[in-house]
Amino acid sequence: MKFTYKTFQYILTAGILSTGLYSCLDLDEEVYSEVVASNFQPTEKDIPSIIAPVYGSFRGLMMGWQGYLDTQEESADCIITPARPNGWYDGGTYLRMHQHNWTSLQWQPTNIWQTAYRSITTANRVISQIDEGEIPITDGREAVIAELRATRAFAYYLLLDNHGNVPIVTDFKDVSLPEQKSRQEVYDFVVSELQEAMPLLSEDANSTYGQLNKWGVQTLLAKIYLNAEVYTGNPEWEKCIAACDAVINGNGGYELDDNYSDVFNWENHTSPEIIFAVPYDEIYGTGNIVHMKTLDPLSRFVYDMQAGPWGGNCAVPQFIDTYDPEDGRLDDTWIMGPQYSASTGEMVIDYQKEVPSMDGTASNDGFRIGKYAIKQGATGALDNDYPMFRYADVLLMKAEALLRTGSADEAANLVTQVRERAFRDTDPSKAQVTGTELMQGSSYTYGIQNEDGSVEGTGGADIPYGRLLDELGWEFAAEAHRRQDLIRFGVFQTKSWFNHSPHSQAETRTIFPIPNDEINKNPNLTQNPGYAN
Repeated sequence: MKFTYKTFQYILTAGILSTGLYSCLDLDEEVYSEVVASNFQPTEKDIPSIIAPVYGSFRGLMMGWQGYLDTQEESADCIITPARPNGWYDGGTYLRMHQHNWTSLQWQPTNIWQTAYRSITTANRVISQIDEGEIPITDGREAVIAELRATRAFAYYLLLDNHGNVPIVTDFKDVSLPEQKSRQEVYDFVVSELQEAMPLLSEDANSTYGQLNKWGVQTLLAKIYLNAEVYTGNPEWEKCIAACDAVINGNGGYELDDNYSDVFNWENHTSPEIIFAVPYDEIYGTGNIVHMKTLDPLSRFVYDMQAGPWGGNCAVPQFIDTYDPEDGRLDDTWIMGPQYSASTGEMVIDYQKEVPSMDGTASNDGFRIGKYAIKQGATGALDNDYPMFRYADVLLMKAEALLRTGSADEAANLVTQVRERAFRDTDPSKAQVTGTELMQGSSYTYGIQNEDGSVEGTGGADIPYGRLLDELGWEFAAEAHRRQDLIRFGVFQTKSWFNHSPHSQAETRTIFPIPNDEINKNPNLTQNPGYAN
């Protein structure tokens, strides 16, 4: 099937089937009417219209308001949303995320639950319509169903990682209240679905941008195996390495982009590094509002923006201090220092690294997220696609699995490969890292930050493989990786940073609660340990 990026992007932005029936975000979906079903005879060109609604709901989740990016980053040690002079306390929601005091009423985890099940329900519906002949596909039927199953499994991966013990629903017509499954059962289901779907998926990276092809599924499997010990208690490092090797040695043609910043700009659909992305468009496919959440309102004049940003989240100073000043990813990820008006050349704001506390900040406190490049004349939404999986992730997942299985020097070669572009224009010798260095602790000064900027704590030297954790932070900052990485390295449960201390029930905070509304609707659900209904 030959579908260009623009073709799939157009259909995905529409968010509807080509029959024009309904939005994929409509929770009260109706099945096809008899008249429409009898008149719908899909051809190969209609396939994107059939599968696009399953992907469509991810757009509202990943980069949207209190979405996946916020949940994964603001519960971790790189990004915070402190109260500002213009607001941002918002009933303490960001403070609770930072201090791990969220409850079953917290919106951000509920958003993940609802969006994931929206995609699952849509996938189940379309599979049912194909099975029942309401969507009469003949050519490529098995491949379409395989992709729907893979995308459904991706949604279940989000639930596996964030909520753990969730119902598994695959029958669209089953109206009974589903039974809750253990995290092990959800893990087994996701792995099985991906393994069964993968042989039928496309290997052509050029025609499947924004879709899960064979290489995207291999990358997802690698990610699941990387975290298997967290999910099930049993490590799967060798399986992670094998899945990474399948991508590295496959014919997908993925490689590191020459320029780190090009992976995140407003034309990043051309990047050879992106394996699976959620596409956005500033007009027709809105939802990427990271610039609105992070920039101070005065930065509107820097980019001649058509909308005024809100000035919320920023970098944790302790994390910024871990960077080598010559690491190009520092400038490519964060907006720092004086910012000048595009029309007058006058300085309009000077972003400072320091942030006193979560509840006492100035409008210019904290470096801002600039990884998703903001073009001049930007609207309230960005064109930049969200790279869920990219080739650097494959290399560093393999490096971590190698490191944890005793092949430190081989791991160091992969880490060096990723670091080379970060130091190419400054000091290339700094790209080199050794296996011995990767075995060392983290350079992060973990501890509680006082309002004067001093830190009281134990630091990060005691973290096993902490140097690799640092590498993951520098490479993937502001990409919704950090929560998962901190949990896997044991930091999420044990360390302090900024205004966060380990929770009194820290081990229960590695998964979010089942949303209160869901428990009220379904008596088969039991709340996750450590949370009240």
